[in-house]
Amino acid sequence: MKIWNDTDIPLAYLITFRTYGTWLPGDDRGSIDRFHNEYLGDRVTANTALSKQHQSKLKCPPVTIDAVQRGHVGIAITKVCRFRKWDLLALNVRTNHAHVVAAIGTTLVEKALNDFKAYATRGLRENDCWPHEHSPWVNKGSLRRLWNEDSVARACDYVINGQGDVLPDFL
Repeated sequence: MKIWNDTDIPLAYLITFRTYGTWLPGDDRGSIDRFHNEYLGDRVTANTALSKQHQSKLKCPPVTIDAVQRGHVGIAITKVCRFRKWDLLALNVRTNHAHVVAAIGTTLVEKALNDFKAYATRGLRENDCWPHEHSPWVNKGSLRRLWNEDSVARACDYVINGQGDVLPDFL
């Protein structure tokens, strides 16, 4: 049974952000643009020419993060949640993206996304894991509102169990 949240504030959010250059328009997995940006909508189909065009515009090679870097990203996300008094419900940091399920109350979800990326980048730099001036993250991210307990549980399950093989331990 789904219990609906009757407030204007979602119970939690599923926030996903990717590393720079790892999923470009035209990618074989499909992509999102301003014309293909609705819930459960179609994606932009694979397009080799479009993908190559975007690859040629990259300011640096695509960024992947190793086990040590993933560990520092996880610690940083945990720290920002503790500092902001947000409830961290699920976290999975992968080699090219991170998924976070968090209850952030009335905080704007865009602020939470920016905080996660800023803390993660700072954590990488403080631990000598990111020497570059540019961010390891793309400018935006995916922000899904979770309005009921069932959607929160499904998002947590997806983040914890739906990401493929278990990666090596963080630190």
